[in-house]
Amino acid sequence: MSSAIELINPKAESVRRGQALQVNTTGAMGLANVVKGNLGPRGTLKMLVDGAGQIKMTKDGKVLLSEMQIQNPTAAMIARTAVAQDDQVGDGTTSVVLLVGELLKQADRYISEGVHPTVIAEGFDLAKKDALEFLETYKRPTDLDRETLVSVAYTSLSTKLHQKLAKKLAPDIVDSVLTIRPPPPPADAVGEDAIRAPIDLHMVEIMKMQHRSDLDTKLIKGLVLDHGARHPDMPKRVENAFILILNVSLEYEKTEVNSSFYYSSTEQREKLVESERKFTDAKVKKIIELKNLVCDQSTDSKTPPKSFVVINQKGIDPMSLDSLAKAGIIALRRAKRRNMERLQLLCGGVAQNSVDNLEESVLGWAGLVYEHVLGEEKYTFVENVKEPKSVTLLVKGPNAHTIGQINDALRDGLRSIKNTLEDNCLVPGAGAFEIALSHHLSTKTKK
Repeated sequence: MSSAIELINPKAESVRRGQALQVNTTGAMGLANVVKGNLGPRGTLKMLVDGAGQIKMTKDGKVLLSEMQIQNPTAAMIARTAVAQDDQVGDGTTSVVLLVGELLKQADRYISEGVHPTVIAEGFDLAKKDALEFLETYKRPTDLDRETLVSVAYTSLSTKLHQKLAKKLAPDIVDSVLTIRPPPPPADAVGEDAIRAPIDLHMVEIMKMQHRSDLDTKLIKGLVLDHGARHPDMPKRVENAFILILNVSLEYEKTEVNSSFYYSSTEQREKLVESERKFTDAKVKKIIELKNLVCDQSTDSKTPPKSFVVINQKGIDPMSLDSLAKAGIIALRRAKRRNMERLQLLCGGVAQNSVDNLEESVLGWAGLVYEHVLGEEKYTFVENVKEPKSVTLLVKGPNAHTIGQINDALRDGLRSIKNTLEDNCLVPGAGAFEIALSHHLSTKTKK
């Protein structure tokens, strides 16, 4: 009689229940011990070296757990929990890992005394339910003035950056979120209209520039594009500029199907080239006509001269660039789609998919547009706009490590201010809530 037991994977390691439990709890506690040194302002940096020899130093729990190669399945699950915490809240990843590690450590102690794991799990559920109810009574609705929000941002940043930089960046983070925050609904609004729109942090562009020191990082109430004008004769700096946002191809494009033209003389070839150019030149001509209409209007000596800037999501060929440069227009091509959305919120105006019905009402406006050249890189700054609904945090640093560290910290700081404004309440810091909750659970809940 053949055996009813069949080994599916002969190479698999088979362990007993007690051993498996020990492996799981040891893995969780091991992960908690790794990140324990990261917690708080006095936490230490961790150095990670990947297979290619690249070195990364970080205090951010999410970055650390994402980059680490974790083999233990329980530890990998806890790391995923921390990543989920970062996605939902933006901060608190190290705290989550430490909390889970300590819970499993205490559970291991009770299991060794003979308590069944299901009983412990039910106890955790009861404690979680009671903790959430206690949080509702413990949180403090407060007047969220700018000073309070700066303190919240500083609390988030100070665990990841040095004190001087955290103090400098905290007001910038608060100002950036307050700038992009949608206005409150009207007093007479009802239903869905009475709900304030959520804050969209994608309207805060984080632009990196390897230049000078980390203390030069600053908030720009405008947009920084990571490319410049593609013609040497175009102006490098203009003021009082009309902004035309386009999604129109200003270059000769090949047909989508395979096609060919045959000619038997040079005259026919010249006609063919001319007709191809004529189509693109007509579009460029309409843009120049609009520029002449809005910029060359009669102005007195008190009114400063006006300029014209074209920012196009698609390409602009050299001949079109030359025509625009002769007309005194700055033209940027192949702008990113997300920047096209931000430009409309920043400068006003409407993005155009055609040049047929161009008029002054579709144009945006900026007080200053200038180009900054850094080595081989070009950056275009759009500043001094009237009512910005999008901003740029320009991250500067002497090396990639510093820039990456500031970038991770800014992300957490922005999320902390967003959560504070949307929840409209705070809890006391420095472990005060944790101690109060511990006292509540060990007295009222236990009884």
